[in-house]
Amino acid sequence: MRLYAGTSGQFVEDTVLNQIAGKLKNAFFSHYRYNPSHAEIISWQNSLRAMSGILQYGSLLDHGVMLEYQLPLTSKRLDFMVTGKGKGNSDNAVIVELKQWEKCVAADGENEVATYVGGASREVLHPSAQVGRYRMYLSDTHTAFHEGDNPVSLAACAYLHNYPHDPEDVLYDRKFENVLTSDPIFTMDDAPALMGYMQERLHAGRGMEVLKRVEESRYRPSRKLMDHVGQVIDGNSRYVLLDEQVVAYDKVRAFTKKGFHDKRKTAIIIKGGPGTGKSVIAIKLMADLLLSGYNAHYATGSKAFTETLRKIIGSRGAVQFKYFNSYTAAQPDEIDVLIADESHRIRKTSNNRFMAAAERSNLPQIEELIRAAKVCVFLIDDVQVVRPDEIGSVEYIRQHAMAMNCNIFEYELEAQFRCSGSDAFVNWIDNTLGIRRTANVLWEGNESFDFKIFDSPQAVDEAIREKAAEGNTARMTAGFCWEWSRPKSDGTLVEDVVIGEYRRPWNAKPEAARLAREIPKASLWAYLPGGMGQIGCIYTAQGFEFDYVGVIFGKDLLYKFDRQEWVGDRQQSHDSVVKRSKDKFTDLVKNTYRVLLSRGMKGCYVHFIDKETEHFFRSRMESEKSESA
Repeated sequence: MRLYAGTSGQFVEDTVLNQIAGKLKNAFFSHYRYNPSHAEIISWQNSLRAMSGILQYGSLLDHGVMLEYQLPLTSKRLDFMVTGKGKGNSDNAVIVELKQWEKCVAADGENEVATYVGGASREVLHPSAQVGRYRMYLSDTHTAFHEGDNPVSLAACAYLHNYPHDPEDVLYDRKFENVLTSDPIFTMDDAPALMGYMQERLHAGRGMEVLKRVEESRYRPSRKLMDHVGQVIDGNSRYVLLDEQVVAYDKVRAFTKKGFHDKRKTAIIIKGGPGTGKSVIAIKLMADLLLSGYNAHYATGSKAFTETLRKIIGSRGAVQFKYFNSYTAAQPDEIDVLIADESHRIRKTSNNRFMAAAERSNLPQIEELIRAAKVCVFLIDDVQVVRPDEIGSVEYIRQHAMAMNCNIFEYELEAQFRCSGSDAFVNWIDNTLGIRRTANVLWEGNESFDFKIFDSPQAVDEAIREKAAEGNTARMTAGFCWEWSRPKSDGTLVEDVVIGEYRRPWNAKPEAARLAREIPKASLWAYLPGGMGQIGCIYTAQGFEFDYVGVIFGKDLLYKFDRQEWVGDRQQSHDSVVKRSKDKFTDLVKNTYRVLLSRGMKGCYVHFIDKETEHFFRSRMESEKSESA
């Protein structure tokens, strides 16, 4: 989708006659059914007038121009693209990111600067880093730029037409040397250089031929990209399959490849509790499909889990890892295989308060996912639902798949691959919390899994730090029983979790704009070393596994001996969404602690704020095996 396409000559005329903003406004309304903001219209007027001058004075008038082109399966739009012929009659295109900035200052991030946008000073990507990622995305995912004997050659730059040139400016800091080399910036004093940059690549004109080729091509990742992602995953020892996982994986892979070649859509539902290997199977399946030439996507409902996967895979492969709400604009069967991990986090719709009206959908989210791919693989644990707006379940997926005339295959994973190969601990937790009845009424201990109850949060914290110092992955977590503050003005975190003399901060809030050095953003708390010393909540811990997990069990869930039942206490919870649930509060908090307690593969250390609840847990442990410290 784009808002404007035509010859460069027509674009110059529309700009000179002050018609370009109006045409974009009309196209915007026609597509999105609402008007663009006044600020966006002013931006079009100013920035496009500057680009019109570049084309006019550079005699680049036999070229193709595309404005506000939406990158496939994203909400991002390219400001400006010019197409034409270059040396040897090659098909070329140049992306131009347009900025109205007048100044910026340094920021801590490797790829960021700070400037005044959206009514406040914010950290944003350096323009070269931003437009470079657009270039890589198109090169990797748009067939015009990677298929055939003569793919369109794509270059990118940024034009800051209000920004005075100063070689000592933060924009030219040494840390940006690589991105400036590959995708340069041009300021208000660099107009001749920008003209030269474009003339060098587009001097032969005939740009409408190239523009037509771009418009008629389609979204499909390049084989190089699929091989890259597949090889990264395949070479990562963290994703090695064992025993029953291999059997399950082979079964799922067979279902998937059979489904792809069937005429009907296929839905595959993989059921399993914590530690059954759902995510490992999903990631290995992703690698196998990509290396086999299938266009596979990996989607979750967790920002933390998705961004961590993107971090591991690298920036180039990040385009294959999406969120459940990324498919509102996807075309039917646009993807070969969609792997939907943590499908219990599917919501009624993809719409949320942060989503622009143009991106909203009238379809249920489950139908968007099924529609987007020929084969959908759903990995799910019904008991991991921790928010009232998460409605994914095996039955829910099954009903919608049947309604959409899908072939349906189901498989249940039973063997545990957490807790050092034993499912006894998770079964005991389920029984103790009253989530489901199991044979594991008493925790009898396990030589390969270390479960301890500690008398203080300090003791749990020290034990977790000791395990981390030994080379294990380890994190502290807690129930959502304390306020979660924004960072201080200097980017450091507030110590919200206070229990007597014990004081620790939560991990950074997801919306935190500025963080002190070494403090990871919320989505990377579980992965980066800086997360040690911070307390993770359910929203940053769910989906991850560590060697050892520490859990502070708060007073939002209490066991009452006189009633012989679990009782949820809304007053003790700081989770505003869960607190609003009518009759599901206690069950959701149970699921929360079940998730936190099952994050450890080798051990789980717990401190209970409520002594009666602690006593109940201890009553479910063989006395000679229980241990306190």
